[in-house]
Amino acid sequence: MSYNELMKHNSGFLKLVEEAKRKVRECSAADVKAKRDRGETFHFVDVREDHEFEKEHAAGARHIGRGVLERDIETLIPDKDEEIVLYCGGGFRSALTAESLQKMGYRNVLSMDGGIRAWREAGYPLEKR
Repeated sequence: MSYNELMKHNSGFLKLVEEAKRKVRECSAADVKAKRDRGETFHFVDVREDHEFEKEHAAGARHIGRGVLERDIETLIPDKDEEIVLYCGGGFRSALTAESLQKMGYRNVLSMDGGIRAWREAGYPLEKR
């Protein structure tokens, strides 16, 4: 975690994120792009707020905001063995969400480290709503 990232978030939040990151699997934006390029089937889920998703999101991503994800996930993705890759702005909220989904019995959840920022910096395709 960089100094700039640390300065943007409160210590209690960062503690929760660090605990979650120890319990969840992470992948890079390059890993996700390679999976997509190979035509692998998985759920690519943006967990950011509605306005963040509308501004821009990774091409092909589905929006299920963190605020409703735990409530709606079993309806939207009922098979708890299917692969789900979550991302947010920088990989913090997606790690927390991945931990929640694991607690709900989802067995194949990953958090994309670096979030949309890493995706954008790599020059991978973006969409606007």
